[in-house]
Amino acid sequence: MTTTPRTRPFMQIDVFSFQPFRGNPVAVVLDGTDVTDDQMQALARWTNLSETTFVLPPSTDEADYGLRIFTPQGELPFAGHPTLGSAKAWLEAGGVPQHAGRIVQECAAGLVTIRHRNNALSFAAPPRVRDGALDEAYLERITAAFGITREQVLAHQWVDNGPGWAVVQLATAHEVLDLEPDLSLIPDAMVGAIGAHPGGSEHRYEMRTFAPAVGVPEDPACGSMNAGVAQWLTASGAAPRSYRVSQGTRLGRAASIGITAEADGTVWVSGDAAVLIRGTVTL
Repeated sequence: MTTTPRTRPFMQIDVFSFQPFRGNPVAVVLDGTDVTDDQMQALARWTNLSETTFVLPPSTDEADYGLRIFTPQGELPFAGHPTLGSAKAWLEAGGVPQHAGRIVQECAAGLVTIRHRNNALSFAAPPRVRDGALDEAYLERITAAFGITREQVLAHQWVDNGPGWAVVQLATAHEVLDLEPDLSLIPDAMVGAIGAHPGGSEHRYEMRTFAPAVGVPEDPACGSMNAGVAQWLTASGAAPRSYRVSQGTRLGRAASIGITAEADGTVWVSGDAAVLIRGTVTL
């Protein structure tokens, strides 16, 4: 079935940075009704951003809107910076949540709660679909691709909340920033590295995430990875209940991601979101 192309409201949101053009942009089509899967994928490939999203009517009364999330090479069930960016765009376009201060997004991973307080946005980390230590064979592939030794890995874990994330923990932020990964050795990977900044720094950790499996060599700022990692580190007591992560440094970005773990174990991931482009797209 084909439909007549029409103009649809469009925004591009910069997420996870207090400085314009230093975060992770997401393209948001605010009316994805009747757009085909192929059209969605074609636009995502054309924008060439980490993610492009399409806002849709929800299929359940519990949700305020539905969302589909595409990378240049495929669809994701969930992603963090598109969640915050799409919520910001929806609000800016006049969206009114059913409950003040709380937005419910429906995506392929289920319902995701987003807090909206004093113009700040944060999402509740969805449950992980896979956790536990990586198997040694996969870890060996990752260390080879990262050009590091097995001894440099302090800890490792599946932190998969839909996209397929795995992570390795290194001793320092410096080691993370020094990585020069050969992604041809792990073309199907969704993997990150995290390391600690010196005590007293504004950010506790430096994060880098690599997603060759979906056509994103390095993501400037990744909410889903940070969500899964925070669930792991705070539950194990390896990290405090509240901290900040810097990301995107090697890409010339300045992302700042806030983590808060509540007493019931819910992890909230927060970050700034600013509308930098408004217009229409014809689909």
